[in-house]
Amino acid sequence: MTKPTTTNTGVPVASDDESLTAGTQGPILLHDHYLIEKLAHFNRERVPERIVHAKGAGAYGELVVTNDVSRFTKADLFQPGRRTESLVRFSTVAGELGSPDTWRDPRGFAVKFYTRDGNYDIVGNNTPVFFIKDPIKFPDFIRSQKRLPGSGLRDATMQWDFWTLRPETAHQVAWLMGDRGIPATYRHMNGYGSHTYQWVNAQGERFWVKYHFKTDQGIKNLTQAEADTLAGADADYHRRDLYESIERGEFPSWTLHVQVMPEAEAEGYRFNPFDLTKVWSHRDYPLIEVGRWTLNRNPRNYFVEIEQAAFEPSNLVPGIGFSPDKMLLGRVFAYSDAHRYRIGVNYAQLPPNRARAAEVNTYSKEGAMRFDYNAPDVPVYAPNSFGGPHADPARAGDEGTWTFGQEAVRAGYIQHREDGDFGQAGALVREVYNDEERDRLVGNVVGHILGGVREPVLSKVFDYWKRIDPEIGKRIEEGVRTAR
Repeated sequence: MTKPTTTNTGVPVASDDESLTAGTQGPILLHDHYLIEKLAHFNRERVPERIVHAKGAGAYGELVVTNDVSRFTKADLFQPGRRTESLVRFSTVAGELGSPDTWRDPRGFAVKFYTRDGNYDIVGNNTPVFFIKDPIKFPDFIRSQKRLPGSGLRDATMQWDFWTLRPETAHQVAWLMGDRGIPATYRHMNGYGSHTYQWVNAQGERFWVKYHFKTDQGIKNLTQAEADTLAGADADYHRRDLYESIERGEFPSWTLHVQVMPEAEAEGYRFNPFDLTKVWSHRDYPLIEVGRWTLNRNPRNYFVEIEQAAFEPSNLVPGIGFSPDKMLLGRVFAYSDAHRYRIGVNYAQLPPNRARAAEVNTYSKEGAMRFDYNAPDVPVYAPNSFGGPHADPARAGDEGTWTFGQEAVRAGYIQHREDGDFGQAGALVREVYNDEERDRLVGNVVGHILGGVREPVLSKVFDYWKRIDPEIGKRIEEGVRTAR
């Protein structure tokens, strides 16, 4: 039996076909409240798209811990044998909501774990580094990768102008212009927490950690030509691939590893371990397996569960804390603030963001779209004398603090002996890439430059690459000069 159409408040409606009018030829009547409801709701169907990571895809999964890392952290989700449900959102960084999935761009890799102690979010990328190391530069960086205010077009000169004026971008740009700049699918790329986090064990010992999600499907990438073809033929190629693979029962998986650095070793390490433009040597700090993470369920409604999903580095659980990573500390504020603007102050009550197992006792109250609340006899302020929730001083050790000077300063990282901006970028090109990958790197950069980089930025680009690697820089300049 067909169900009758109703209004949003459950009242049956008379017609899905004709509006209420004053006679057959007369005007539409304002009191046709169902028509008004349909049009007004339609006008408001979209929430503002994300400033960055606007285009994406997501799915639900589960982390199963296969190794004992309890000597490093007391976090419940990382204890041996623990199974934790999760939600992931993959994305591109610079493109808008309707942009092609296959643009050359880093990919967001944001994971929400619904733990027994509340939600824990790892908000990373498919690269272990980033373009900048201080959050005050972030708005300028993103604007340089977006569109010109006059023409509304993306501009290669603007991109390279920022990159060359900020040498700290070198390591990430070398990743971006290499083969991994365009993954074949979301299933065939690694994910990284990128930032340095803090783990605390049951004895109160502290460690610095980096997360690595290694794809079990193997790394596969697209060439620039393949990506350009797909951008026109199937702009949603990555979103489609993820959804359809899970629907077929081909559940993608990743093995989660961490690098662990004892707290005391950070100060004397050969480069600053909290610098987001650097990776830690695997020889110094080898990967330690944590568990297997599998995606096994698609969302039932993309808008509700993925578009309204809110990931934020401020979501920590006992046993995990922050570090002096400046970009991480800046994101702790920025992400939650962006969610309050985009989907409302009560975004944590939306289905994908609700804590699953933890009891939520908060003094947050009211605000737009609030539909969850404390019992009426619970006070709305703290402290109180009537049995309302109160903070537990014994949990102070779970906040993941560290010792730092009391003087507030504006300064860069303390420089260690191998802290140059171009060293690891050069090592990536010379020691990790093979000859074919270097050839494609040169071709990718030359092609990007020929897309419209002008002087005086063009000369800076050549110098930038020569500082990464003299031979690669020479080949890039020769390729551009010859083509022009």
